[in-house]
Amino acid sequence: MSGESTYNPSNGFTKWMDSRLPILRLAHDSFVDYPTPKNLNYWWTFGGILTFCLVTQIITGIILAMHYTPHVDFAFNSVEHIMRNVNYGWLIRYIHANGASMFFLAVYIHIFRGLYYGSYKAPREVLWILGVIIYLLMMAAAFMGYVLPWGQMSLWGATVITNLFGAIPVVGESVAIWLWGGYSIDNPTLNRFFSLHYLIPFLILGVVILHIWALHVPGNNNPVGISVKSKQDTVPFHPYYTVKDGFALTVFLILFAYFIFFAPNVLGHADNYIQANPLVTPAHIVPEWYLLPFYAILRAVPDKLGGVALMFGAIFILFLLPWLDTSKVRSARYRPLFRQFYALLVLDCLLLGYLGAQPAEGIYIVLARIGTIYYFAHFLVVLPVLGIVEKPKAVPESISEPVLGAQPAE
Repeated sequence: MSGESTYNPSNGFTKWMDSRLPILRLAHDSFVDYPTPKNLNYWWTFGGILTFCLVTQIITGIILAMHYTPHVDFAFNSVEHIMRNVNYGWLIRYIHANGASMFFLAVYIHIFRGLYYGSYKAPREVLWILGVIIYLLMMAAAFMGYVLPWGQMSLWGATVITNLFGAIPVVGESVAIWLWGGYSIDNPTLNRFFSLHYLIPFLILGVVILHIWALHVPGNNNPVGISVKSKQDTVPFHPYYTVKDGFALTVFLILFAYFIFFAPNVLGHADNYIQANPLVTPAHIVPEWYLLPFYAILRAVPDKLGGVALMFGAIFILFLLPWLDTSKVRSARYRPLFRQFYALLVLDCLLLGYLGAQPAEGIYIVLARIGTIYYFAHFLVVLPVLGIVEKPKAVPESISEPVLGAQPAE
């Protein structure tokens, strides 16, 4: 996609460096002169926003780790020490805690944009799969990070989730004991979660590099879903999209700053400001908001093993998406029937998120089961059937000159 390099070293040092380690050439070709479709809208700016979120989480996490004590007797007090005694510790912690929510908000928008515009279709299957791997690693890091403050919700959330592994036939009990480092959640568990929470963001960074690499091979998808055919269809990434990404990031930071300075605890749970006590169970155990849809799916099934299987299946089904959607047209802009079912999927995910925060009883369980059925039906039934029966609208022949034609996007 990038074509021949246009980088020209400007002085003796850059010429010397380019002949030995062409890292400046790589940066120039990847982020300056990289040919980008000229019709990208603001939904495409969330890739840059996510990169900012990841770097922010790593930097603030490293600083917090310098003052945190991963021990059940001291973890809660060490967090209070950060908040009260460390210079700007309150700010660093609030950036990190709310940064996780902002990270997931941006990644959900990024995922649903890909679902709408068909960014998972050939030749971008590996790009999509790497994105789902990043999402899985994010959820693992977020769950382990939620345990570290060692409040009531930290302890009991960890108890609920780790006990799920005990439902796995044959090896489940051994896996749970291995996770705990003993026969219950205690100091070894907290130590392991702290170690993994520190490590996983660097794994995410590595997969992000592969994700960007996989993007630069076929190039960006675009709102009309048509492959770039000539240089007339593209503009250099800089300054056109660096400015656009910069503006979107500024708007995003305003929202981020609102939560940090005016509502830093609104996305958390009050019980996590009570020190963990294994003898007192909270009235209602809930995970963070970004995991609630999967929690609703877990509780929708009366069988423990079945709930665990469906919860993980709800994530792993995304790996199969490039092959489940058989339509040759990428963009939902030309698929009116698909757009209706896409809207139902969005509403279904929002409903499951709401139900995950409610008690597991009465009408909430019934609605969660209906939402779970539709979620799987959308990917396993609706998409394959639409690929066969739907008649898309005429698709433009090029990005630069949108002359209507009958052929699908390449």
